[in-house]
Amino acid sequence: MPNLIEVLKKTTPFNILPESILGDISESLIQTSYSRDTLAYRQGITELTGVDIIVKGEYETFFYDASQNRRSIEIHHPVYCFGGISILLNRKKALKSVMAKRGTVVYSLPRKEFLKLCQAYDEFFQYYTTDYGRRMLDEEFSHFVKTPASFEESYIAAEQLYSRKIDGITYKDIVACPPETPIYQAAKYMAENRVSCLFIEDKDQKILGYATDITLRDNVIAKRINVNTPIADVMDNPIVSISHQAYLYEAVLMMFSTKTRYLLVEKEGRYVGFLSRNRILSEQGQSPLVFIQSVKLAETIEELRQKWNYVPQIIKQLLGRGINAEITNQVITTIADTIAIKVIERVVREMGEPPAKFVFMVTGSEGRKEQSLKTDQDNAIIYEDKANEQREMVREYFLTFATKVSDYLNEIGFSYCEGGYMASNPEWTHSLSHWKRNYKKWIEDSVPENAIKFSTFFDCRFLYGDRNIIEELKLFLDEELQKPNDRFFAFTAKNALQYEPPLTFFRNIKTETIGKAEVFNIKNAMTPIVDLVRVYALQKRIYQENTGERLKKLLERGVFTPQQYHELYQSYYYLMAMRLENQANQILVEKLDPNNYIRIDTLTKIEKATLKEIFKTISNFQMGIKMRFTNNILG
Repeated sequence: MPNLIEVLKKTTPFNILPESILGDISESLIQTSYSRDTLAYRQGITELTGVDIIVKGEYETFFYDASQNRRSIEIHHPVYCFGGISILLNRKKALKSVMAKRGTVVYSLPRKEFLKLCQAYDEFFQYYTTDYGRRMLDEEFSHFVKTPASFEESYIAAEQLYSRKIDGITYKDIVACPPETPIYQAAKYMAENRVSCLFIEDKDQKILGYATDITLRDNVIAKRINVNTPIADVMDNPIVSISHQAYLYEAVLMMFSTKTRYLLVEKEGRYVGFLSRNRILSEQGQSPLVFIQSVKLAETIEELRQKWNYVPQIIKQLLGRGINAEITNQVITTIADTIAIKVIERVVREMGEPPAKFVFMVTGSEGRKEQSLKTDQDNAIIYEDKANEQREMVREYFLTFATKVSDYLNEIGFSYCEGGYMASNPEWTHSLSHWKRNYKKWIEDSVPENAIKFSTFFDCRFLYGDRNIIEELKLFLDEELQKPNDRFFAFTAKNALQYEPPLTFFRNIKTETIGKAEVFNIKNAMTPIVDLVRVYALQKRIYQENTGERLKKLLERGVFTPQQYHELYQSYYYLMAMRLENQANQILVEKLDPNNYIRIDTLTKIEKATLKEIFKTISNFQMGIKMRFTNNILG
């Protein structure tokens, strides 16, 4: 029997993986020997159970044409790996037929183990996407490789769909008119150019707003406005734009979060075209992003509850397609935000217009856009300062308002926060001046409990209301963080060190017993990454809420090297994918309430080895935090 670790070291792309992982891979390999020439795989028919590594003999791969002639013949010798593209691209069915020659010996890595490697090691996965792209340049190969009927369900296809940039699709040219153009003339421009959206542009080519078919219906016809009135008097606003380098899914999520139907595409400081929501959704086909539109159309609390109950299936579908966990988190967040906004709007209708401007903000994992399927409420309210005689009335309104919102959310499936970090708690609904005092106190009175509160509310994110209020609070926070306070950063760093990766002294995964099962808490395993990234973000005054976004900014600022960034990013979202997949299975398969415990006996050897590598990485970064921030203050 060959030394399989040495075989893997010579096999592309396995040779890019850590040696500690190769040992566990070698234990998962299954041997197959061919005593005579055998048609091992038939193109488009045979389903691959894994990827094959040739250690002896040869594979002859080819396509059968319509006359059953062999085309695009290739001969592969040791140590060639066959099957990766078929599993990732072709819904597990062989892309090419394979004749295994007599005396051939192969070792197969099971499909599930292979896909876990693709999720854990981006460079390993990218090898196959690059190889596929290179092969598609060959005319004969591309002729025989036809798009599967359900192409969007394949692993790479889904990855391409969600990593497709706006530059990769055709956006519409901007049709514009001056603000003084009469309404009837603007409508004529739209008809002549066959567009449903006309932009209004001043003499300096600055876009001021836009008019659509709906604008003409609601703002002109319904109100019986004179058609000689300037179009600027009835146009819609504000203008929302997105970079041409942004991803398609980001455009969809931006449209839902801003409630706009049109996005201007920005390139090198100017607008080069626009996208409509209908166009983007048509690009997405049967994407789960279309589900968000159905959430927006839900009216009753019961409908919203049903929508939220369907989310585990959406998550299972996304992860099954190989979608990055960061994107999956954003989809969950957008659905949750849409539901919460529907609830807030309902309560406003029930109670009447608020007596003051306010912001309903979300905090914690919601604030970071990192919600899982085991989610509770983390929110707060900031309202504008009012005269003394109005304060009690304003406060009473918002506390009642917050309680109603919280009760509805709990009914839908967002459970009450056990720690009480909710707007319905009087401690977390206050005026802007009171919130400023809170932040100032947490920074200046550096004690452990304040570090926890500050960390929770540093992750705050606007959800509904007057955005200027939360922007003013963040400006105040930025000024406070510029004042030297070593003790504040020391306590915040100590807070980031309270959870240790679950590794034993002998570098095995540390477990606890629940019932009869040996489990580990994956949320606690992920928390150190969130906390240590937050500490660096605080020091550099980076106000992106999301851990992934903070990591990208820290890379740009030179805090992390590209390798460090890659290690942390891949580690965090590997754990997140595992967490979400486990929770979806608990809900859909085991019919249990989701939790953060993963049974150790459900993990493959490769998953265990990958987790150990991740936990070592986290330990190393925690050591860096301790040395950089705590020094002698905390020992």
